[in-house]
Amino acid sequence: MMRSPFDADKVGPSRLRRRMALAVLAGAAVLVAGAAEAAQKAAVAKQPAAQGEGLKVAVEGEYPPFNETGPDGRLKGFDVDIAQALCAHIGARCELVKQQWDRMIPDLAAGKYDMIVSSMSITDTRRATMDFTDAYYHTPAKFVGRKGAFAGLTADGLAGKRIGVQRATIHDSYLTDTYGGRAEITRYDTLEKAQADLVAGKLDLLFADAIALNDGFLKTAKGKSFEFAGPDVRDPRWFGEGIGIAVRKGNTGLRDRLNQALAAIRADGTFERIEKKYFPFDIGDVKRTAMP
Repeated sequence: MMRSPFDADKVGPSRLRRRMALAVLAGAAVLVAGAAEAAQKAAVAKQPAAQGEGLKVAVEGEYPPFNETGPDGRLKGFDVDIAQALCAHIGARCELVKQQWDRMIPDLAAGKYDMIVSSMSITDTRRATMDFTDAYYHTPAKFVGRKGAFAGLTADGLAGKRIGVQRATIHDSYLTDTYGGRAEITRYDTLEKAQADLVAGKLDLLFADAIALNDGFLKTAKGKSFEFAGPDVRDPRWFGEGIGIAVRKGNTGLRDRLNQALAAIRADGTFERIEKKYFPFDIGDVKRTAMP
């Protein structure tokens, strides 16, 4: 007759205890195996997309020339070209998702897309809810002066110069803290007023964001006699850390893979080719901090 391993009437107490202990150990082994499998699945979920797998990329489409929506409804611009270059490098298919700005962060957290490539500044507040890649660009601050007058401009060359800047901006703070005792700084309520005094000869130089100076002054008729002077200025104490690609908090696999791709497209010249398509100056050098 077949016996149950737990038949106390037919099995001695010591043997029963041994068999019960074995059963408990077997159950524990099953639990450990299940926990290991769950941990492995969680780890896989944090990894970047496999080769050929699609990635959804959020882009605002309202911030030219970085990102905008063309007449045909397609997203285009510097951010878009960078996103496509990165996806090509990691072997993933990009699906661009047009997303209004105020929903960018919550919809990333909700899983509606995998990353944001839309000129998003890296800040400590945002780092609390998402992860960022290394900065892929940092719009520099620059000086503008009359053509040919300030070739090879250095920090020492600013001594005694009349420099205009918009009041209460990070550019004003930088000039005040760095050159307040050496240069003659004139502050204006608007950048347009400062540009007018530069054209009128009341200023030697104007200091502001390079994009604002390029698009709002140098590309216009009033700026035709002027040019950028000196190197880019990006000191993080005044101008922040730059622009990064955002991924969901904890998705370190995708973040790290994108960082590797960023380094690769810089090394092989892809980044520079895209940059020159949109800008007459370098926005990708995020390491330079101050004028020589």
